[in-house]
Amino acid sequence: MSPSPPSPTSNGDARMVRLTIPAKAEYITLVRLALSGLSQLRPLSDELLGDLKLAVTEACSNSVRHAYRDGREGAVEVVYELHPDRLIVEVRDEGEGFTTADDTPGVAGSLSEGGLGIAIIRELADELELGPGASGKGSRLRFVKFIPD
Repeated sequence: MSPSPPSPTSNGDARMVRLTIPAKAEYITLVRLALSGLSQLRPLSDELLGDLKLAVTEACSNSVRHAYRDGREGAVEVVYELHPDRLIVEVRDEGEGFTTADDTPGVAGSLSEGGLGIAIIRELADELELGPGASGKGSRLRFVKFIPD
């Protein structure tokens, strides 16, 4: 499976880029590069861009590490929505998904965190949503970062 090229679209004042990569660690660099390219449309401070790269890396790493176990092939989809005042990033996979400590679907605030990834994203983002994918399968992590003028 090879990554699909970023497909930019425009939604009013928002710019959207959708990128699908194989669920392999070596492809996460492409996700970071797409974010750097998108930041050229709305200049971001080096500190903010660094924080966003860290957050999206952690989100993608979670999907790569946990969604497709036992050597299964899979993909991770990343959608960036750049608005004049905020960036929305959504990371989705169709893997095993995640559960809370009591085996119910995970939601923000109740996810049993095995590592620091979610905690890092929660600290860097202004909003965070966690849950199952749209089809009820896999996982969906969405975060919002407001961009100062």
